[in-house]
Amino acid sequence: MILREELEKREYEILSPFAEKAAETKGRKYEEAKCQIRTDYQRDRDRIVHSKSFRRLMHKTQVFLAPEGDHFRTRLTHTLEVSQIARTIARSLALNEDLTEAIAMGHDLGHTPFGHNGESFLNERHPGGFKHNLQSLRVVEVLESAGRSIGRGMNLTFEVKDGILNHTGKTNPSTLEGWVVKFSDRIAYINHDIDDALRSGIISEADLPKDCVEVLGQDHRTRISTLVNDIIQNSYGKDHINMGENCSFYMEKLRAYMFDNVYHSKIVKKDEELDKIRNMIFLLYDYYKKNSDELPADASALEEFGIDELVKDHIAGMTDRYALNMFSTLFIPKGWKS
Repeated sequence: MILREELEKREYEILSPFAEKAAETKGRKYEEAKCQIRTDYQRDRDRIVHSKSFRRLMHKTQVFLAPEGDHFRTRLTHTLEVSQIARTIARSLALNEDLTEAIAMGHDLGHTPFGHNGESFLNERHPGGFKHNLQSLRVVEVLESAGRSIGRGMNLTFEVKDGILNHTGKTNPSTLEGWVVKFSDRIAYINHDIDDALRSGIISEADLPKDCVEVLGQDHRTRISTLVNDIIQNSYGKDHINMGENCSFYMEKLRAYMFDNVYHSKIVKKDEELDKIRNMIFLLYDYYKKNSDELPADASALEEFGIDELVKDHIAGMTDRYALNMFSTLFIPKGWKS
């Protein structure tokens, strides 16, 4: 039997000196007994994967609103692709793969229904604003207790929470593993969103910027391979994670192309459909603010966090179909339903 102490010992033998070691974690908010078999980072990964918030990612939009077809990405499949890319990079750089995987699995737990449009509309309505990385941190620190009796939240390690919080935006992770996830998130969504846009017919192969294709590759797998290998070559044996200037330039150019032609496309997201989603989120927000007794939170949480925070938590945690069902139940007379 390979016990935790042996796994922790092996990390010192095989991992880079710049890798995080489970035995040296900055720890958890609430002290708890160590697992006999798993390291702290492995436990964090397991807690995230077994959470309700993780399961709900299956029914949250990535880019396409209510897509017709089974092959379009969801927030869950995006998470799995980020994890796969991040683990490949971490393994090649001799970084802590368990920590990397835990961060990747948890990075989007706080995402709203209806993708970034849902995030934008909730940010508009909630007095405190809304950012999905901050909400992801709130999920693991407060909302997902999973039957734990010690405090609120999953009680994850500092390094995992730091990576979740800083996977996007201008702030930077404090670990190389967190940096790997930050790069992997962008590599994943640019390339799988191209794949989905091609499948939907929104764009064609010929529409992609030719210089980007020439540098990064002609197809989905080649582009990911190019970017992953570039990061590994530019980061191996170093105390930072980096992408070469050439690949970085063309990846950002491809990202800009996607914003212009897919993410902001009127074909993908018609104004009238976005208006419907905005109105839905606003109406649900106002309803639950007036009817706090229907929120899945106890009186102590209401007193501690306030009504706006709990309403925001509830709506952010909804799946696309749950939001649609609740809107139908609350605002459409039964006689009007088909």
